[in-house]
Amino acid sequence: MPRCFPTLATVLLMLAAGEAAAAAASFPARAITIVCGFPPGNAADVQLRALAQAMARELRQPVVVENRPGAAGTLAAGLVAKSRPDGYTLVQVTNTVVRQPFIQPTGYDPIKDLRYVIGVTSFEFGLVVAADAPWRSFQEFTAYARQHPNKVSYGSIGAGSVPHQVMMRIGSELGISWTHVAYKGSTPAQSDLQGGHVHALSDTTGWTPLVEAGKLRLLAVYNEHRLARFPQVPTLKELGLDIADHAPWGLAAPAGTPPEHVRMLHDAARRALAAPEFLAALHALGNEVRYMSSHDYERYMAARVAIEREVVEAYGLGRRDAASTAR
Repeated sequence: MPRCFPTLATVLLMLAAGEAAAAAASFPARAITIVCGFPPGNAADVQLRALAQAMARELRQPVVVENRPGAAGTLAAGLVAKSRPDGYTLVQVTNTVVRQPFIQPTGYDPIKDLRYVIGVTSFEFGLVVAADAPWRSFQEFTAYARQHPNKVSYGSIGAGSVPHQVMMRIGSELGISWTHVAYKGSTPAQSDLQGGHVHALSDTTGWTPLVEAGKLRLLAVYNEHRLARFPQVPTLKELGLDIADHAPWGLAAPAGTPPEHVRMLHDAARRALAAPEFLAALHALGNEVRYMSSHDYERYMAARVAIEREVVEAYGLGRRDAASTAR
């Protein structure tokens, strides 16, 4: 009876499968870095560090957060998109990584160059003023701004960010011309607001402790529904504006990262979502877990492309705002 020998192609496939299995079994063999697009102390940074701490326990390797702020949080995505696709470098991402390429050159394609690992939670946003400001409500503030064209300034975490584009939409619908001041992070923006250098701040719920401490006043939130932490504060829709937005955030890796590494990172991060320190970080900022699997997160971000293009074109975000300054 003739003996059957495997073909060369079969042998090569077997070797490749064995190498992949060995690589997966040894991953991770060293520290993993997650790049944050915002400065230390920012709400995004605080939440990410708590998640990284919990992931480190799951992976039994250090998980280091590296801050690379800039370009409304998308400078980090551009850097990671070009890094080695081995699973050892991740980036914290929001919808802005999809929007920013329509505003200015970024050097990355948000769908082709990134592999979305897991959806974690969502940044919620709102409009705050100093506690001693004369405006007690959103209506009073916007009425004043309408009566004083280009005299009212507001801060945000960067041109093209959700807080910035929501304020542009508010201005467009209410006929308001105001001045945008772009900051590299929430902390300097909050300091300038309390110091009277800007009239308002459109930002993530990083303002929660200051609002609860009576140092800032929350006029409106941008979510579809009122925030559980601030049930007395109306949404923009309740105020008569057809505007609602938030920014789910999660983790992404460079395209080409081995699927088995993506799976392991996803599984470790999903277990970390239940860690007490991570839930405490979310609670302090009025957020909650909003999990998306790798597949669902990929689909979600791909669907955002057309939506973000429309927003940029509709509100002129691709044109440099002459009334904007940066700090």
